[in-house]
Amino acid sequence: MHSEDNKPFLPLSLSLSLSLSLSLSLSLSLSLSPLTTDYKEAFGLFDRVGDSKVAYNQVADIMRALGQNPTNKEVRKVLGNPSDEDMAGKRLEFEAFLPMLQHIVNDPNKGTFDDYVEGLRVFDKEGNGTVMGAELRIVLGTLGEKMTEAEIDALMQGQEDENGSINFEGKPSSLSLRSHPKWYPIPYRETFS
Repeated sequence: MHSEDNKPFLPLSLSLSLSLSLSLSLSLSLSLSPLTTDYKEAFGLFDRVGDSKVAYNQVADIMRALGQNPTNKEVRKVLGNPSDEDMAGKRLEFEAFLPMLQHIVNDPNKGTFDDYVEGLRVFDKEGNGTVMGAELRIVLGTLGEKMTEAEIDALMQGQEDENGSINFEGKPSSLSLRSHPKWYPIPYRETFS
Protein backbone atom coordinates (compact mmCIF):
# COMPACT_ATOMS: atom_id res chain seq x y z
CA MET A 1 0.00 0.00 0.00
CA HIS A 2 1.23 3.50 -0.80
CA SER A 3 0.05 6.94 0.22
CA GLU A 4 -0.57 9.82 -2.17
CA ASP A 5 3.08 10.96 -2.05
CA ASN A 6 4.13 7.42 -3.07
CA LYS A 7 5.59 6.50 0.36
CA PRO A 8 4.77 3.08 1.76
CA PHE A 9 1.68 3.22 3.91
CA LEU A 10 1.59 1.31 7.19
CA PRO A 11 -1.59 0.93 9.17
CA LEU A 12 -1.52 3.07 12.32
CA SER A 13 -1.45 0.07 14.68
CA LEU A 14 1.53 -1.48 12.88
CA SER A 15 3.54 1.73 12.75
CA LEU A 16 2.75 2.46 16.40
CA SER A 17 3.90 -0.98 17.52
CA LEU A 18 7.05 -0.69 15.42
CA SER A 19 8.04 2.65 16.92
CA LEU A 20 7.10 1.49 20.42
CA SER A 21 9.17 -1.67 20.03
CA LEU A 22 12.13 0.26 18.68
CA SER A 23 12.07 2.83 21.47
CA LEU A 24 11.65 0.19 24.18
CA SER A 25 14.46 -1.91 22.75
CA LEU A 26 16.72 1.10 22.44
CA SER A 27 16.08 2.32 25.99
CA LEU A 28 16.48 -1.20 27.39
CA SER A 29 19.79 -1.76 25.62
CA LEU A 30 21.09 1.65 26.70
CA SER A 31 20.15 1.19 30.35
CA LEU A 32 21.59 -2.32 30.59
CA SER A 33 24.70 -1.70 28.52
CA PRO A 34 27.37 -1.80 31.30
CA LEU A 35 25.76 -4.81 32.96
CA THR A 36 25.21 -6.54 29.65
CA THR A 37 28.95 -6.32 29.04
CA ASP A 38 29.61 -7.92 32.44
CA TYR A 39 27.00 -10.60 31.78
CA LYS A 40 28.48 -11.34 28.37
CA GLU A 41 31.94 -11.68 29.92
CA ALA A 42 30.64 -14.11 32.55
CA PHE A 43 28.73 -16.00 29.85
CA GLY A 44 31.94 -16.28 27.82
CA LEU A 45 33.75 -17.92 30.72
CA PHE A 46 31.42 -20.90 30.35
CA ASP A 47 32.04 -21.24 26.60
CA ARG A 48 34.30 -24.28 26.52
CA VAL A 49 34.13 -24.76 22.74
CA GLY A 50 34.91 -21.24 21.56
CA ASP A 51 31.74 -20.77 19.51
CA SER A 52 30.30 -18.00 21.73
CA LYS A 53 27.65 -20.43 22.99
CA VAL A 54 27.12 -22.47 26.15
CA ALA A 55 25.46 -25.82 26.73
CA TYR A 56 21.91 -25.74 28.07
CA ASN A 57 23.11 -27.59 31.17
CA GLN A 58 25.39 -24.64 32.01
CA VAL A 59 22.67 -21.98 32.03
CA ALA A 60 21.76 -22.49 35.71
CA ASP A 61 25.43 -22.24 36.71
CA ILE A 62 25.85 -19.00 34.77
CA MET A 63 22.76 -17.49 36.36
CA ARG A 64 24.01 -18.48 39.80
CA ALA A 65 27.44 -17.04 39.03
CA LEU A 66 25.63 -13.79 38.21
CA GLY A 67 24.01 -13.75 41.64
CA GLN A 68 20.65 -15.31 40.86
CA ASN A 69 19.12 -18.34 42.52
CA PRO A 70 16.93 -20.19 40.02
CA THR A 71 15.89 -23.75 40.65
CA ASN A 72 16.73 -26.29 37.98
CA LYS A 73 13.00 -26.48 37.24
CA GLU A 74 12.84 -22.71 36.63
CA VAL A 75 15.85 -22.87 34.32
CA ARG A 76 14.35 -25.74 32.34
CA LYS A 77 11.14 -23.74 32.02
CA VAL A 78 12.87 -20.66 30.55
CA LEU A 79 14.78 -22.98 28.21
CA GLY A 80 11.47 -24.39 26.94
CA ASN A 81 11.48 -27.63 28.99
CA PRO A 82 14.16 -29.44 26.95
CA SER A 83 14.81 -33.17 27.27
CA ASP A 84 17.84 -34.43 29.20
CA GLU A 85 19.48 -35.12 25.85
CA ASP A 86 18.90 -31.52 24.75
CA MET A 87 20.22 -30.21 28.08
CA ALA A 88 23.52 -31.95 27.39
CA GLY A 89 23.69 -31.41 23.64
CA LYS A 90 22.06 -28.11 22.70
CA ARG A 91 23.93 -24.82 22.86
CA LEU A 92 22.69 -21.30 23.50
CA GLU A 93 23.91 -17.89 22.31
CA PHE A 94 24.21 -14.91 24.65
CA GLU A 95 21.45 -13.01 22.87
CA ALA A 96 19.02 -15.83 23.73
CA PHE A 97 20.39 -16.13 27.28
CA LEU A 98 19.89 -12.49 28.27
CA PRO A 99 16.05 -12.47 28.13
CA MET A 100 16.05 -15.72 30.13
CA LEU A 101 18.24 -14.10 32.78
CA GLN A 102 15.96 -11.06 32.87
CA HIS A 103 12.96 -13.36 33.37
CA ILE A 104 14.66 -15.01 36.37
CA VAL A 105 15.77 -11.64 37.79
CA ASN A 106 12.25 -10.23 37.53
CA ASP A 107 10.52 -13.29 39.04
CA PRO A 108 8.37 -11.95 41.88
CA ASN A 109 8.29 -15.37 43.58
CA LYS A 110 12.02 -15.81 44.15
CA GLY A 111 13.32 -16.12 47.68
CA THR A 112 14.90 -13.27 49.60
CA PHE A 113 17.71 -13.32 52.15
CA ASP A 114 15.11 -13.27 54.93
CA ASP A 115 13.35 -16.26 53.36
CA TYR A 116 16.56 -18.28 53.55
CA VAL A 117 17.25 -17.28 57.14
CA GLU A 118 13.67 -18.18 58.05
CA GLY A 119 14.18 -21.57 56.39
CA LEU A 120 17.27 -22.20 58.50
CA ARG A 121 15.40 -21.23 61.68
CA VAL A 122 13.24 -24.32 61.18
CA PHE A 123 16.35 -26.39 62.00
CA ASP A 124 17.49 -24.15 64.88
CA LYS A 125 16.31 -26.34 67.77
CA GLU A 126 17.76 -24.12 70.50
CA GLY A 127 16.66 -20.81 68.98
CA ASN A 128 20.18 -19.40 69.13
CA GLY A 129 20.84 -18.80 65.43
CA THR A 130 22.71 -22.06 64.82
CA VAL A 131 22.04 -25.31 62.98
CA MET A 132 23.92 -28.57 63.12
CA GLY A 133 26.09 -28.96 60.03
CA ALA A 134 25.38 -32.69 59.77
CA GLU A 135 21.63 -32.11 59.82
CA LEU A 136 21.89 -29.36 57.20
CA ARG A 137 23.98 -31.65 54.97
CA ILE A 138 21.27 -34.31 55.10
CA VAL A 139 18.53 -31.79 54.31
CA LEU A 140 20.46 -30.28 51.38
CA GLY A 141 21.13 -33.72 49.91
CA THR A 142 17.70 -35.26 50.35
CA LEU A 143 14.93 -32.65 50.31
CA GLY A 144 13.60 -30.38 47.59
CA GLU A 145 16.00 -29.77 44.76
CA LYS A 146 18.74 -32.07 45.98
CA MET A 147 22.32 -30.79 45.97
CA THR A 148 25.23 -33.06 45.10
CA GLU A 149 27.80 -33.95 47.73
CA ALA A 150 30.34 -31.72 45.95
CA GLU A 151 27.92 -28.76 46.01
CA ILE A 152 27.20 -29.33 49.69
CA ASP A 153 30.93 -29.55 50.49
CA ALA A 154 31.59 -26.30 48.61
CA LEU A 155 28.77 -24.53 50.46
CA MET A 156 29.73 -25.85 53.89
CA GLN A 157 33.50 -25.40 53.56
CA GLY A 158 34.77 -23.46 56.57
CA GLN A 159 31.29 -22.83 57.99
CA GLU A 160 31.13 -25.37 60.82
CA ASP A 161 32.65 -24.55 64.20
CA GLU A 162 34.51 -27.04 66.41
CA ASN A 163 31.16 -28.47 67.60
CA GLY A 164 29.83 -29.02 64.07
CA SER A 165 27.40 -26.10 64.37
CA ILE A 166 26.81 -23.34 61.85
CA ASN A 167 25.90 -19.88 63.09
CA PHE A 168 23.63 -18.34 60.46
CA GLU A 169 22.67 -15.14 62.31
CA GLY A 170 24.46 -12.27 63.94
CA LYS A 171 28.18 -13.06 63.87
CA PRO A 172 30.80 -12.45 61.19
CA SER A 173 31.66 -16.15 61.20
CA SER A 174 28.08 -17.06 60.34
CA LEU A 175 27.03 -19.05 57.32
CA SER A 176 27.63 -16.63 54.50
CA LEU A 177 24.43 -16.84 52.52
CA ARG A 178 25.35 -13.68 50.65
CA SER A 179 28.55 -15.19 49.28
CA HIS A 180 26.97 -18.29 47.81
CA PRO A 181 24.76 -17.61 44.77
CA LYS A 182 22.82 -20.86 45.14
CA TRP A 183 21.59 -19.57 48.46
CA TYR A 184 21.30 -15.82 48.14
CA PRO A 185 19.91 -14.09 45.08
CA ILE A 186 20.75 -10.44 44.53
CA PRO A 187 17.45 -8.56 44.27
CA TYR A 188 16.60 -6.83 41.02
CA ARG A 189 16.96 -3.36 42.57
CA GLU A 190 20.59 -4.00 43.54
CA THR A 191 21.45 -5.63 40.22
CA PHE A 192 20.05 -3.13 37.72
CA SER A 193 20.02 0.23 39.50
